Amino acid sequence: MEQEAVSRLQLHNLQLAQANRTVLEHVDGRFRDGAITALVGANGTGKSTLIQGIMGMLKPVAGRVACTVPKERRAWLPQQLALDLTFPMSVEELVMTGSWPSHGALVGYCAHHYRRGREVMARLGISHLAHRPLGELSGGQRQRALIGRTLMQEAELLLLDEPFANVDSETVDVLMTVLRDMAASGATLIVVLHDMEQLSRLADEVVVLANGHAHWTSPQAIMQGHAPIAGTARLTLGIPGVSTC
Repeated sequence: MEQEAVSRLQLHNLQLAQANRTVLEHVDGRFRDGAITALVGANGTGKSTLIQGIMGMLKPVAGRVACTVPKERRAWLPQQLALDLTFPMSVEELVMTGSWPSHGALVGYCAHHYRRGREVMARLGISHLAHRPLGELSGGQRQRALIGRTLMQEAELLLLDEPFANVDSETVDVLMTVLRDMAASGATLIVVLHDMEQLSRLADEVVVLANGHAHWTSPQAIMQGHAPIAGTARLTLGIPGVSTC
């Protein structure tokens, strides 16, 4: 018998609400260690709500989120618009803040931290931008720096909200390689996606949100249009002519 996949993040009969309105209910499932799970659904189906619930920012109405990943190894990368570009911070400074959860924000960096930071920037191809202010970067450069912060943190649970939105194709390729490497090292990744080609390239598993429920399926089932969805509504993934039923 095949050994059961290891999971440090599980949802048990989870119910989440926003403004006293139930958004998701009876959500049961697990996110596999060492895998990338794509989170898909039409606008308003609860993707952001589920992320907030997993990260502990939203208290469940019922059920629970069971996560054994240490808090200092959990990271959430929201959409780029959530980043304050007016704050005077360089690429290197942003990357280095990834050490704060385990090292502390008020403790000076040591040689190890700076060496690690240089390695991370080199891996992402942004070493030449180390002293560039965030407000002067392109969307792709900023996204590489943000991913660099999670690498510096050595995140073991990483949630990303549309990480490839408004970035160049070269950055997409670089970030996909980095995310696959993180999964290969045993990290658990959940990525909100709307692009079918990116889903097919990146995801190991897919969670479809529709009609207040979540359904675990495979990228192959999504691509073939065979993934069952709770209720009868069709789910558009953000690409004209592409839906599952």
